[in-house]
Amino acid sequence: MSLDKVLAISGKPGLYKLIMQTRNGFIAESLLDNKRLSVTMNHNVSVLSEIAIYTLTEEVPLKVVLQTIATKENKGPSSISHKDSKDKLEEYFFGILPEYDEDRVYPSDIKKVIQWYNLLQKNDLLDFESESEALENEEANENAVSEKE
Repeated sequence: MSLDKVLAISGKPGLYKLIMQTRNGFIAESLLDNKRLSVTMNHNVSVLSEIAIYTLTEEVPLKVVLQTIATKENKGPSSISHKDSKDKLEEYFFGILPEYDEDRVYPSDIKKVIQWYNLLQKNDLLDFESESEALENEEANENAVSEKE
């Protein structure tokens, strides 16, 4: 599943996957307990594909950070909990993204990234390579169809 369909909803724990759009919002399903929720436009919603982490030189997309964690952890759960101390979290994150901006990336942000990584890993939603392969295959199929015409 693409991060375009994974949501963080302000005031709600965990992450949600987009199920369908409705007239005045959408239906989302919790990755924690699989309960469905009607989300209106009054909710503050963030799509994970739109989130980036500040570094000293640029903004790094969350997808890249999650891939780096997955590589470090051999696609298993993180070796650190989001409940660990501030110092442990910062040390771990520094190993993942050495140039992250310590003034603009707060410990609470690091906790969220670790928690989100573990939730995505638990739900087997970290397979970003297959997403890019699927897109490449789709583009190749479209090119082949247009060449035949």
